Amino acid sequence: MLLEGIFAAATTPFYPDGSLYLRKLEHNMERYSRTPVAGIAVLGSTGESVLLDDAEAREALRTAALAAAPEKVLLAGVAHGSAIGTIRMAEFAASVGYDIALVKTPNYYAPQMTPLAMLTYYRTVADHSPIPVMLYSIPKFTHYDLPVALIAELAHHPNIVGLKDSSGSIERIAAIAAATADAPKRLATVTPVFAPVTGRMLAAAMPPAEAAPALVTIGGAQASAAAAVGQTGAAVLTPAVPPASTLRTRNREVGFQILCGVADKLLGSLVAGASGAVLGLAACAPQACHEAYIAWKEGDLPLAEEKQERIVEASKVVAGRLGISAIKYACDLNGYYGGRARLPLLPLTGEEQAEVARVMQDLRN
Repeated sequence: MLLEGIFAAATTPFYPDGSLYLRKLEHNMERYSRTPVAGIAVLGSTGESVLLDDAEAREALRTAALAAAPEKVLLAGVAHGSAIGTIRMAEFAASVGYDIALVKTPNYYAPQMTPLAMLTYYRTVADHSPIPVMLYSIPKFTHYDLPVALIAELAHHPNIVGLKDSSGSIERIAAIAAATADAPKRLATVTPVFAPVTGRMLAAAMPPAEAAPALVTIGGAQASAAAAVGQTGAAVLTPAVPPASTLRTRNREVGFQILCGVADKLLGSLVAGASGAVLGLAACAPQACHEAYIAWKEGDLPLAEEKQERIVEASKVVAGRLGISAIKYACDLNGYYGGRARLPLLPLTGEEQAEVARVMQDLRN
């Protein structure tokens, strides 16, 4: 899977009583689908994944996938306290159309989370996940930073395709890029203009199953199963040739792909070797984040620096210091549904709301 560009880290909407507000999740996903973001991460840190039970997580994943446009790459936050729980959630995510399993580092039994434990955990999850795995290191919440040497070793696993690094360190991004430069190359399916091809795109491009009826062999001659009804003799089912997809694709070689997780370090991370970013700020200002990325992608460094500077303060205040409640409030300002976070996360004070409105003033959609 090609992982380039900006990925919006979606929030999880709730009713005032704290229950899931799935209709508003649909609204947000449909709106992200009309923006230029490459994809959407559901149930990451911005999605309050640790505050949902398993049944709620599955409902949120299903609802979001159904509402997203087929061409948007979908990342599912599937991390669980155990490897078996993570695998089960990855299997569910695959069943409803997700492209990537985003797996945060386990951290509760911190003293026992040795490099060997992490290596075994991620290899086990990747061995059994039906969709590719992306490592996810966010030390400000887990208080654990995946060692660069361990990332380099995991990059050689055939089902581990990349890393989301939310350390905020450009130097670390550069070190990871250098350490994983010799990771095996993979072929990613892309469109003729080198945009990623998702599983949902491929499914939508397949002709109806009834367009290729199964054939049976009777006495050496083939006939459709329907025509063979009532005929005597031994019948051997012969699978029909699968109908060809109507989607034109090609292959592109990709290596280990790194996505940064801090918007105010976006440009520096891209220069250091990242291929894109999964950003909490993109939940409320996807266009502004995309503009910084696309200016860099097109080689216009002065414009990229200008666009980067435009999002720095909002990134530090909204996605950094004030966190989920501020991202949700900023979503409300920009036409997405934010609402309140779940307790124990508190709503913003009046002063904090005014500060968010100020830093978001130039980032309004």
